Amino acid sequence: MAEGSAELELFRRRWREELAGGAKRRRREAAAEPAVGPESRRSAEPSEPGYLALARGLLHGGAPPAPACRSPAPARPAEEPAGDGDDLLGQLIRDLNEINEVPFFDIQLPYELALKIFQYLGKSELGRCAQVSRTWKVLAEDEVLWYRLCQQEGYLSDVSISERSCWKLALKNCCARERTLKTNWKNRIGAVSQLPYELGKILCDVHTCDGVVIAGYTSGEVRLWDTRTWDYTAPILEPVHSPGDAGPQPHVSFVRINSSLAVAAYEDGTISVWSLMFGREPIHRYQHNQRIQALALGSEGATVATASGFEVKVESPNDRGFWQTTETFEIQKLVNFLNLVPDVTGNPVTVAAAEDIVYLLKAEDPGKILHSVYGQPVTCLDVSAHEAAFGVKTFGWLLNEPNQILLYNLETSQCLKKMGNSMGDFTCVNLQNSPPNMLVTGNKDRRVRVFDLRKSVSLCSLYAHQLGVSAVQMDDWKIVSGGEEGLVCVWDQRMGTKLWEMHARHPVRHVWFNSHSLITANIPDEKTPRGTSITDDDLTVHHKHRGIIYAYEFSVDQLPVESVLPICRSSYDEVTGYNYNIGLAVPYDNI
Repeated sequence: MAEGSAELELFRRRWREELAGGAKRRRREAAAEPAVGPESRRSAEPSEPGYLALARGLLHGGAPPAPACRSPAPARPAEEPAGDGDDLLGQLIRDLNEINEVPFFDIQLPYELALKIFQYLGKSELGRCAQVSRTWKVLAEDEVLWYRLCQQEGYLSDVSISERSCWKLALKNCCARERTLKTNWKNRIGAVSQLPYELGKILCDVHTCDGVVIAGYTSGEVRLWDTRTWDYTAPILEPVHSPGDAGPQPHVSFVRINSSLAVAAYEDGTISVWSLMFGREPIHRYQHNQRIQALALGSEGATVATASGFEVKVESPNDRGFWQTTETFEIQKLVNFLNLVPDVTGNPVTVAAAEDIVYLLKAEDPGKILHSVYGQPVTCLDVSAHEAAFGVKTFGWLLNEPNQILLYNLETSQCLKKMGNSMGDFTCVNLQNSPPNMLVTGNKDRRVRVFDLRKSVSLCSLYAHQLGVSAVQMDDWKIVSGGEEGLVCVWDQRMGTKLWEMHARHPVRHVWFNSHSLITANIPDEKTPRGTSITDDDLTVHHKHRGIIYAYEFSVDQLPVESVLPICRSSYDEVTGYNYNIGLAVPYDNI
């Protein structure tokens, strides 16, 4: 290796010397020499300059000849310019450089194979590759690559590749929209509306799924709103009791909704199930003998679980669509919290918290106890596809044991983590809607805590609400919390700072949001307030006790006029309308 390097260096040095000698001097010397025959020319070939022999050997891949000893070339006169040999030698140098540095992208590959390689690149890498050559530009801008990037980042997941002509532009627009939405969330730019209500009805329970809101009232009515359209009406789902029945209508205790079903549980133990596709009449009804203490609806599919007394009943339709009781479980204590495990194939799996016992209810193992410590009641519960998280109230300062959040694996029934050291009770926990390996909780000690499930440590602790936290949800960058005092707070999770807040009269019992909208519900604790009649026509008294549902919209497509509910879009030209509705149409109201 050292000998070859020395020969190459000698080749380069003699090349420079030959350039300094000048091409004209070489031609004059060649013209002064007498003519020779072919034999003499062949005999003279070994005496050719060493750099030419070395270059020929390198070009033909052979071993270079040994350098010939010769006297150094005379110095080049200053008045003789460089000749044509300079161009020839420069071309030879360029040819050698191309031989030594063959670009890898000149290798011919099938288009499908090159596309397979490019699919492992991200947006920025594809942008750089498009600047290399025309071939790479065609590859880097292939629609299949950008469609796959859209799917990987969660954009336009329900759109096929043939529905867009330029997926690179579609991804660019989606990213710009996401940045705008994030800015609107942080700066509270958007529209906020109150879902309409009627006199004589006090809010009892609220639930949301993909922007569709269901609410139950003390009058026994159940209403639906689709906040995705903003030109919605609030259809009333037909109650299980007809208006002609004797006595007052029972209050609604719980409501739940998913993408296909709506369920309501009443105080008299009746459960009604509606299909969102087949009108307002219930498709299934069943009855408990006692008051219903907990209601659960599967996140997907048609499975309903209810707890009444010491019984947990699971209802679902069979293959022909007829509803039936799938399982009935007898437990030892009254149920406080009930959840159906999502994404379960086969028989449904239910997690029930009854005072200080947590049950894992399966058809093959009906009475399995997941957790039980005497005298330590469960204060909140949430489940995901493979895990269950719940808060446990310990003996506190008596035995120097702080309250904790326990995380159990539903497949092995083993406790995975113990998190938190708080003297206050954990009042709410959100595991299912949190990012992977994350968990957010609310506590009576006025703090919102975010835990990393991999390390069992608290990533941040936010001092949020004066009377304790009652509802909480988070995503990858923000947290929305509701408190007993009626305050809704939006936090930047990474910075640990409050972005903005909204206040209403009653405790916040429900919080739900997605990328562009937020639903909150302030539900009064007293369903029959003393000193007032819910049938009074006094707007002031009713507003004080009824509860309220807020709908926030941060979408960039939301126009200011669309932020007003349809009933409030009256103008001075209309024949009928309420005075307070007309006032909302005055232009200078926005100043």
